[in-house]
Amino acid sequence: QVQLVESGGDLVQAGGALRLSCVGSGFLFKLYPMSWYRQAAGKQREVVATIPASGTTGHATSYADSVEGRFTISRDDAKNTIYLRMNNLNPEDTAVYYCNFNRWGTSYWGQGTQVTVSS
Repeated sequence: QVQLVESGGDLVQAGGALRLSCVGSGFLFKLYPMSWYRQAAGKQREVVATIPASGTTGHATSYADSVEGRFTISRDDAKNTIYLRMNNLNPEDTAVYYCNFNRWGTSYWGQGTQVTVSS
């Protein structure tokens, strides 16, 4: 069955960096755009970054305004993995981070990985 497994969350100081990973299985990974979302305590889940399927023309990676220039999303289809490189982290980035994709009207989520940024 479809599985998404995130890892890489940690406790870091403000100004630090982390790289999150999400491994997908049970579906043809390379065909799908993939996204990272995050949900802070007491807030709604929000999209952080999206990467199109490899070889897709007319589409590009996109980022939330709050992370533009600090975060980078990438993918390695040979490893069925997407990454989120997060630089210059600040306490407002504290959240559970999830990877996501949509297929045939169904949205799939991992279990999430906790990122905590101390000031």
